Amino acid sequence: MQPPASPVPPGPPASAASAADLAALLARLTALLLKSSGEGAHLIGGTVARTARAYGAEATVLLVPEAAVVTVTAADGTSRTVTVRGFPEVFRLDRDAALKPLLTEVGRGEVDLPEADRRLRAIEGAPPPYPWWLKLIGIVLFALGFAPLMQATWYEVGTTAVLGTLTAALAVAADRFRGLALVLPLTVSVAVSVVTIELFAGTPAHGGPVLLMLPALFYFVPGDYLSAASAELAAGLITTGAIRLVYAAFLLIQLYVGVLLGVLITGTSTRTLFDVTAESDLPRWALFLGWIVFTLGTVLAFAIPLRMFWPLLLLVYLTVAVQSLVTKAIGETGGTFFAAVALGAAATVIGRRPDRPPALILMLPGFFTLTVGSLGMRGLTTLAGGHVVAGFTDLLKLVTIVTAIAVGLVTGAALGGRRDEGV
Repeated sequence: MQPPASPVPPGPPASAASAADLAALLARLTALLLKSSGEGAHLIGGTVARTARAYGAEATVLLVPEAAVVTVTAADGTSRTVTVRGFPEVFRLDRDAALKPLLTEVGRGEVDLPEADRRLRAIEGAPPPYPWWLKLIGIVLFALGFAPLMQATWYEVGTTAVLGTLTAALAVAADRFRGLALVLPLTVSVAVSVVTIELFAGTPAHGGPVLLMLPALFYFVPGDYLSAASAELAAGLITTGAIRLVYAAFLLIQLYVGVLLGVLITGTSTRTLFDVTAESDLPRWALFLGWIVFTLGTVLAFAIPLRMFWPLLLLVYLTVAVQSLVTKAIGETGGTFFAAVALGAAATVIGRRPDRPPALILMLPGFFTLTVGSLGMRGLTTLAGGHVVAGFTDLLKLVTIVTAIAVGLVTGAALGGRRDEGV
């Protein structure tokens, strides 16, 4: 997946700009793009270069996931180099939605440099589009919509309502307390693990404890980072992809350690971390409506403008339909690959127009339905429980599915007509 950028080719230069002024604008732009690059950073360089060309200059970017070195050469031959930092995430996608039309107008030569800088500052400093309580509801809905993918049971849904609320409360609190934010994945996984074991995992008839925990932890499971890392490696960005892969593994291990700490705190044997699925009792209509709940939760939890709900829901159903149909024909790996191809192609085609959501936003909910990150958690916790064969089977499936998703998204974007230099 990729950060947002205008699909419109650059028009004539909006105005000649000094290297210093343009470097300041591009530094701010690069920082915003880095902050939204939790789904991949491999198109940032093309976006920054096209913006520079719109002002009669040239720019090159040396990129790693959390930083970039931008060198700008103005029309008069003067140059300036700036270093930019931006922690990669996907939690404020309202900025991406606002950035795309601005970059479109800049590319067309319709916005001069001072106005572009003013609008970029406004995007950068804009408050979240939803109050804290709507974000909390969004995270709960996000978990509830995901729950039937783990176990299609009413017990799973009810458990997720409680555990998702606990997760959401901690996530919202972390927005106000920086210290909590630094250890949030570990804190959430410990809390969810303790509550699950003490209150909900009393009998194997309800499924394994990890399957009960996962929907509530899904907001933090780094499946998007894992697939973005694979896509960057496939695109030849070895350093960026390798660093992101290590970071994704670190996040996954944090969640895993938190679950183990919860087991130790409750005095429970790690042998209880079995991976058994309860018998399904959810009707089909509940599964169908679950995707609506999931998409609405994604919109609220990740600060996506509400007007984008319907195209996102369409892509979620497209992804689920392709994955289900192809999986029945040729198996899970093939189903996941072709679902990723369909998602990547559709998001690229829909996002090509300047008035449509960026490809990153279009892909995100559909991507989450492929559930790659949960395999890593299940594999690690199953290994910790002493179930070696089952644990390694999940981890092997994780590697296979991550690769299938990454290659599928790249293939779909290529089929949709995406150019290498930008979306």
